[in-house]
Amino acid sequence: MPDDTHQNRTSRRAFLGAAAAGAASLTVSAAEGGAAEAKTAEPGAARPVRSTVRDRLWLFCVAAGLDNDSFEKAGYRGGSRMTPAEGAFYLNVPNLLMIRSNDLPRLPGAETWRVKTSFQQYAISFAPLDRVVWSVIGSGGHGSLGETNHVVALAKEFPNISGIYLDDFIRSEKQADGRYVGRPALSPDGLKQARAKLQAAGRPMDIWVTLYRHHLVPTHPHHIPYDPPLASFIDSFDVPCLWTWNADELPQLEETLMALEAVAPKKRRIALGLYMWDYPNKRPVPLELMQLQCEQGLNWLKEGRVQELVFLGNTMLDLGAPSGAFSREWIAKVGTQPI
Repeated sequence: MPDDTHQNRTSRRAFLGAAAAGAASLTVSAAEGGAAEAKTAEPGAARPVRSTVRDRLWLFCVAAGLDNDSFEKAGYRGGSRMTPAEGAFYLNVPNLLMIRSNDLPRLPGAETWRVKTSFQQYAISFAPLDRVVWSVIGSGGHGSLGETNHVVALAKEFPNISGIYLDDFIRSEKQADGRYVGRPALSPDGLKQARAKLQAAGRPMDIWVTLYRHHLVPTHPHHIPYDPPLASFIDSFDVPCLWTWNADELPQLEETLMALEAVAPKKRRIALGLYMWDYPNKRPVPLELMQLQCEQGLNWLKEGRVQELVFLGNTMLDLGAPSGAFSREWIAKVGTQPI
């Protein structure tokens, strides 16, 4: 791409950081906003050089308010209204995972009457961001291979769309003998078809996947083995994203990463997922555990054992939960450190 593309992308990152600090002027905001909108028509864009911690940070997002039931049960009355773009702005992170949940955002095929589909409207709000990955298998393992076509169409219009996400990709299925096994939501052939469809975007597109500790560690009390074995299909993914569902197990992060490293191909990019809300225990992640996983993730970034850190998620950042405020302060503290 021409040099001005890189400069505009860099200026958008600078604008995001400056805006979060309250330092951007209205004149600059308007000028850069126009440049960002103009760039959405380009077929592709050069990927920025990622040399700092902040460049490797992501926010895992769903539509605003979708986790309110969980928060209400924990005593956080009134719920959340934080949108994905607002969440990225609040944390001052340049990358975002957009995950469909509860059939939101609506698929474009059901919105042909709109001047802009929900997919497009979300993508417009993400224009200042460096990288956006969009789910085709969404929350709870819902979705299909056909959603890849929608993401490819979006990627042709918005050059910062950089891949697809397979969330809750491993589905637990009960066997006749009462055991549970983890089965992929797409067959190996389906994954190959998804890869082929992504070529239509006209530039490299990544495939991300959610992997959980309880699937990876055989000694876990609720271990659910992969069937077929993870090693037989993990090379279908560019970025396995490693999550610890129960915050009480975060002190065993080293064991969890080693279990993934044992089956992942050499030099595979690994993302570490950082929950800010402890869903099984219905509480914010305790601050000592929040700090533990952030510092461990930072060490692994610098050692090259992981390449991305993903905070989850936007729907709890405006609740006043201590883990959300801690994450923002931690990012401000370490974001400029070199990698």
